[in-house]
Amino acid sequence: MIYGANGYTGRLIAGQATAHGLRPILAGRAASKMEAISKELDCPYRVFSLSSADAIAKQLEGLSAVLHCAGPFARTAPPMIEACLLAGVDYLDITGELDVIEYAARQHMRAVDVGISVMPAVGFDVVPTDCLAAQLAAALPTATDLELAFRTSSGVSPGTAKAILATSGDGGRVRRDGKIVRVPNAWQAMQLQFPSVTRQVMTVPWGDVSSAFYTTGIPNIRVYASTTSRQIRHLRRFRRLLPLIKSAPVQWLGQRLIERRIKGPNVSMRANGIAEFWGRVTDDNRRIAEATLVTPEGYSLTSQTAIEIVRRTLAGEVAVGFNTPAKAFGEDFIEKFDGVRLQWRTRPSDAVTKAGRREGD
Repeated sequence: MIYGANGYTGRLIAGQATAHGLRPILAGRAASKMEAISKELDCPYRVFSLSSADAIAKQLEGLSAVLHCAGPFARTAPPMIEACLLAGVDYLDITGELDVIEYAARQHMRAVDVGISVMPAVGFDVVPTDCLAAQLAAALPTATDLELAFRTSSGVSPGTAKAILATSGDGGRVRRDGKIVRVPNAWQAMQLQFPSVTRQVMTVPWGDVSSAFYTTGIPNIRVYASTTSRQIRHLRRFRRLLPLIKSAPVQWLGQRLIERRIKGPNVSMRANGIAEFWGRVTDDNRRIAEATLVTPEGYSLTSQTAIEIVRRTLAGEVAVGFNTPAKAFGEDFIEKFDGVRLQWRTRPSDAVTKAGRREGD
């Protein structure tokens, strides 16, 4: 089942599924939308809400796996995961929200007892960075610090925008000595050379702060996103006002504006866009491993990685319990997709280079 198949990313994934010969059950909350996409893709559909795990579990009877695509996942993932545990159905989603990944990780023993796999973040967030982190950790097994950064050449979907809005008032987060800790928004910044361009980047509370720890065991993790110097200055200047974003009126207004104004990347943007990643690990002896990764545009990549992981899950290739993509399928999993290119800049055997200076420490 693909739940949230009527959303921007869910619809892309459903199309990818049928193109690969799958015929999933499409599901969501809006009957008219589900009927339309069901007819378009010639797949069965179901309509139900996520208000009760017990009620959801009844809708999952007889299924092998659920790919959950309806955000914001902080609200929708817990009841769906609980329903999968009740129904004995493998759970996957496309979240990039670190709280959701942490929640899923806490269900590990329950999933083992039931005999199901729980794997969040099987899309752009966090498959490429998860595999990059695993590659870096393998190159420097003594690493104590991991830094990851990303940039995209296309916009965001309505669902992604809503997830960012829902969490933007919480401040930043990093992992320090194995624990996730809160830091101010735009806490650290630096100038970074991606494969095609130099950009300013700033720390963001991205899903890899959670997932990369379970994949690599590295205790100190920071994730950066491409931005501008002006945006960094504004975020730092108005840090004290950001908690106001969490208020119900602001959230309601923001959600309505997103629905009206954000449509997601169009076909041309998805076809021609790219995503670029950078990663670096260091250890206590100041040895460094550094690499970059280039992939297709994020939403196109998500539809590919999600369906490939679904296919492998259905084939029984995933261990029971909580999993991350790179831990389940190996550090080179992302390189199996067309348009992906990994390039090493520094390995421990190379001349040791000094880590770049960071602003805002």
